Amino acid sequence: MPWSVTLGKEEMVAARPIVSRNNLRYLNLEGLARAARVDQPFPYVIVPGFLLPAGQTAIAADYPEIREAGSFPTGDLIFGQRFRDFLAELEGPAFRAAIERVFEIDNDSRTKLITVLVYMNEAWEAEGGRLRLLRSPDSLDDVVAEVPPQAGTLLAFRVTDNSWHGHLPVTGPRRVVQLNWVESDAVVRRERVRHGLSARVKRLASLLRPA
Repeated sequence: MPWSVTLGKEEMVAARPIVSRNNLRYLNLEGLARAARVDQPFPYVIVPGFLLPAGQTAIAADYPEIREAGSFPTGDLIFGQRFRDFLAELEGPAFRAAIERVFEIDNDSRTKLITVLVYMNEAWEAEGGRLRLLRSPDSLDDVVAEVPPQAGTLLAFRVTDNSWHGHLPVTGPRRVVQLNWVESDAVVRRERVRHGLSARVKRLASLLRPA
């Protein structure tokens, strides 16, 4: 099953990544393997420290500059080699296998879809912008878990009919890499079109908003 990868919002810094025991420079797969999956109200896992510390700094240095709100396919962005290497690890077989183990995905689960979010903000103090996993679709206060967009934190969840989530409004960038594990290349193409349209609509809305 293919990955669809998009990015949300901006910024930049520098340093040299280290190599973990599994020969990955950026991803802490041991931490992911140790994390406990929660199955109610829908399956999810939260992994603080999913990015290795030195690798996290290197990613920040080569993170693409995004000046507008919205989600953007990585193919539409310009970024440095270390960020490119990080994306290669996210799309590689080791991470894919780790997610399969966490969510017990096999060849009989081809219609299932997993969303993975890796947050990149160095610090987060605002109440808004913290992703809330919800028990119902009608209230942001009906919270199962809340995930601040803190650098290095991974959130992964199975997309189901009740995998409701959202966050309170916030100003300023929320830096996140999003991967959607989908059933076919057709879904990848559809998501790319949808995210491109979303970015254009948000850009138009900002132009129409009164000063």
